[in-house]
Amino acid sequence: MLDFAAITAATPGLADGKVFLDSAGSSLPPRIVTDTVIAHLRREADIGGYRAANERLDDLAAVKTSIATLIGATPDTIALSDSATRSWADFAYSVPLRPGDRVLISGADYASNAIAALQRAAATGAVVERIPSDDTGRLDTAALANMLDERVRLVSLQHAPTNGGLVNPVAEATRIAKQAGAIVLLDACQSIGQLPIDVIELGVDALSATGRKWLRGPRGTGFLYVRNELAHTMEPARLDLHSATWTGPTDYRLADGAQRFEFWECDVAARLGLGAAVDYLLELGPAEAYAAVAAGAEYLREAMADLPGVTVRDLGTEHSGIVSFTVDGHDPDQLRDRLAEHAVTVTVSRATSALLDMTERALPAILRASPHYFVSRSDLDRFVATLATLTQR
Repeated sequence: MLDFAAITAATPGLADGKVFLDSAGSSLPPRIVTDTVIAHLRREADIGGYRAANERLDDLAAVKTSIATLIGATPDTIALSDSATRSWADFAYSVPLRPGDRVLISGADYASNAIAALQRAAATGAVVERIPSDDTGRLDTAALANMLDERVRLVSLQHAPTNGGLVNPVAEATRIAKQAGAIVLLDACQSIGQLPIDVIELGVDALSATGRKWLRGPRGTGFLYVRNELAHTMEPARLDLHSATWTGPTDYRLADGAQRFEFWECDVAARLGLGAAVDYLLELGPAEAYAAVAAGAEYLREAMADLPGVTVRDLGTEHSGIVSFTVDGHDPDQLRDRLAEHAVTVTVSRATSALLDMTERALPAILRASPHYFVSRSDLDRFVATLATLTQR
């Protein structure tokens, strides 16, 4: 069982009775994260960034160790970055594509991934195709199997989409794609920190993730996992003196493992903060945290189902901590702002973020509530009561 009182006390953002339901956007960090970031920034101000970083080399290396522990990997398979989008793109742009090659994306794929895939395809003569969804909204693994041939180079999977509580069958889809020789890239931006992830069990070749959401880390942090055997065969689209070594006037040598996907310049304070966030979760107990997120979201879905005019929009058979909904006769942006006036934070997800899925469902925008393990049942009841009051006038 989680110590809710200790968690609340360690989260300054929960002061003054606020109900925070936007961990799918950018969560509230525990105090140890902000203290870690601020302390390093102050140290940089005292002695300069280089000396301050050199003092923390072991701690910076430990960030990768902690992430690897969380996802069942090894530190040499982890590359730190400034976002999940950067990680996804750095890998995807490094997959060799030729005219006629195929890139498969899901209907729930995030806009940044789809845009990058389309740009890459346009530059190389490849094509981007959508994997159909089944009648529950999940990625249709049977349809995926029928789409695969030797021309499929990359399969982009979305673990948990940005615009609803769907969870896709990643392990099954990966197994099918790998049998055809395709490279599988998993977007775990919305799942890392709230769903169990073991990269070996999932079988993915690469995984991109962010720090600011369910991990409760700083903004401007993320990471890329690359399966070691694959990393050694790839040359990233961009290199610097950290991802490679200049060995002669016309020669360079790539770094080993996932480091070849990193650049030297970075926000050291933010990366230390990311390490603190991952360590906080590991010490808390990931399984307990994941269970608490799932229970809170399911409680909220059931409570909202009884509200007149409210429609919960989550698809799938297994759900994440995101609860998406619309309210008849109410503009999502205006309702979000009215809830904020009552110290309740939710956000709006637009069709431009998940174009294929939301266009198919004729949803220009939805409201999104994403309760983390630090949100109590009384907080959820207060949100539901406030929503009912605001929408029934």
